[in-house]
This record gives sequence, structure tokens and C-alpha cells, in this order.
Amino acid sequence: MTTPTALLLGSASPRRAELLAQLGVGFEVRAADIDETPAAGEDPRDYVRRMAREKARALAAVTRVPALLTADTTVVLDGHSLGKPGAPAEARQMLAALSGRSHAVCTAVCLQVGDAVRELLVTTAVEFAPLPARLIDAYLETDEPWDKAGAYAIQGLAGSFVRRIDGSVSNVIGLPLAETRELLEDCGITTSVAGARA
Repeated sequence: MTTPTALLLGSASPRRAELLAQLGVGFEVRAADIDETPAAGEDPRDYVRRMAREKARALAAVTRVPALLTADTTVVLDGHSLGKPGAPAEARQMLAALSGRSHAVCTAVCLQVGDAVRELLVTTAVEFAPLPARLIDAYLETDEPWDKAGAYAIQGLAGSFVRRIDGSVSNVIGLPLAETRELLEDCGITTSVAGARA
């Protein structure tokens, strides 16, 4: 398969772009404008898969690129998806619910190369230490909880909340790197860790 000369990352997340850049592939960024409302009773894993597909579909309808990569991430607790908090009270409620418990972080990745579409789903188990109310309140005074599924950023201050992790750390940040690299290479897109340092 011929290596595409251009890859479009369909995401508004700067964290996802930073992760993809580590793979040493050239890409442009363009966010997809879609309705991200979960369907009634929709399983969180089905939801992120659908979001990744719909982002790809929306962008493919308005732009022509050799390859298009989209992704969506959610935090799952007790079978329910914890999305991005809309207000401090919602963020506080999420963090209190995660305190001292294990949860899952699921990321769906969709890669479209020409007419071929490949998808994957990666799940990481994360266990939080107990979070005293004063710690949650202090965390809410930072910029970290906003625009993050589950109201936390594992790559930032909330890394100190994590007692145990089983699986991909980059998946929790928003893009599972090993699996995404394998997906890109399987579809003929050359990655270069060395190129990321250039």
C-alpha cells in the first residue's frame, strides 16, 4: 500500500495531537462538528466507538485527505460514562465518585485510508486513592478538570490520585500510542519515533 502523504487528525484535543506527534507522522488537525449526546441506554464502549466513527464520517464529507484519524475517550464507572464536566459542581461529583475506587477509561480510534475503515477500542483500568474533600476542592481551583472526561488529567496533578493502573497510560490521556502506531503501520502509514525528535 502506498504511504499517504497527509494525515488529518479529527480532534479538538491538544493532548491527542501531542500524543500523535510522538509517533513522528506528519499531520494536520481539524475538529469535527458533531452531536456528542449519548443515546438513551447506550453502552459507554458503544458510545465512544460511535463518536469516533461519526467524527470520521463528518470530516470525510467535507474534506479530502489520504488518511483520517479520529478518536473519542470516556471514563466508565459502574457502567456509566463520565464525560466532560459542565460545571464545578459536576466535576466535584465526578471526582468524589471516583475517590478510592477503580474505573475504566475507554478510547475508540477510527482510521480511514481511502475507502477502508479500521477501528479499535482500548480499555485501561485505573484505581484512585481516596480523595479528601479538601484535595478535590484544591484540584478544582486548577485548570485541569475542565474539558477532560471524568474531570481529571492523569498526565498532570491528578497523576498523584492514581494508586494503580492496568493498561495503556496514553490511552487515559486520550490516544493509545502502541495500538495507534500498529494501526497506522498496518494501513501503510510509516511512523518514526526517531522522527518525532527531529
